[in-house]
Amino acid sequence: MTDLLTYLTYRAGAGIFGALPEPIVRHLGRWAGRLCWLWAGERKAMAIRHMGRVLGRGDARAVERAAREVFSAYGRYWAETLWFRPRRADAVRSRVTLTGLEHVRAAQETGRPIVAALPHVGNWELAGTLAEDANVQITAVAEALANRRLARWFTGMRAQLGIRVVLAEGLSTMRALRNDMMEGRVIALVADRDIGGRGVEVEFFGERTTLPAGPAALAIRNAAVLLPVVSYFKRGAGHRVVVLAPIEDPGLEDPDRMASITQQLAHRYEDMIREAPTQWHLVQPNWPSDRDFLERRREDA
Repeated sequence: MTDLLTYLTYRAGAGIFGALPEPIVRHLGRWAGRLCWLWAGERKAMAIRHMGRVLGRGDARAVERAAREVFSAYGRYWAETLWFRPRRADAVRSRVTLTGLEHVRAAQETGRPIVAALPHVGNWELAGTLAEDANVQITAVAEALANRRLARWFTGMRAQLGIRVVLAEGLSTMRALRNDMMEGRVIALVADRDIGGRGVEVEFFGERTTLPAGPAALAIRNAAVLLPVVSYFKRGAGHRVVVLAPIEDPGLEDPDRMASITQQLAHRYEDMIREAPTQWHLVQPNWPSDRDFLERRREDA
């Protein structure tokens, strides 16, 4: 019953936001995010910790202001996503700019598969409307939600953007991605959070944690070009997509090849996030010390 209610709530939200003009949707989303901040609890605590890592912890008020703005950006993300309809694709595309297309073209010229690795910044899904202009087809990996109704609906929403979705469900996921790569599709992985806790150890914003192994594993196993990509919100309407130069593969001579690639990716993510810290809407534990912090917080409550 809870799963059905959650699903119906999202559908209702899509109906409401979908009936409104884009400027109103954008502002409502930001205000909804600010309201969520008031009752966010542990997610608020995580946003503050993460902004402290990015900005430094010297100015506690500035860090908290930034964390509050994270929720505004996250509200905008959801509002825009729920508002989108295929008939609006041209309007969305007209407000998206793309920098670094030359890296995509250079990768295509090699004839090798392409893997795009992104952080949870901005709204990369709406930026996916640029795929046709860039002459690419995108396959994305999404978390396999326990709420199957919701998972199917999210998959359908992304399909409206021209994004094929593969759910993260074990070995079958890797086989499906390999098949899509052989068809010439770009594999897009949002990979700055290790959900399963079985990733590759790296240093990320000055602290040891793990990041997903997927981008490096796909690149190594399929001799693919690994491109870091980020999508930022513009100040008003629209989005700005940036493709960076490919991650360097140290090759077979490096015994820690997977770790080397993933560490390079972590450093690229740091640069991307520092450019627009408050657009990094990651509000879950992402470092071992975060989980320790939450345990102490619950004990003291």
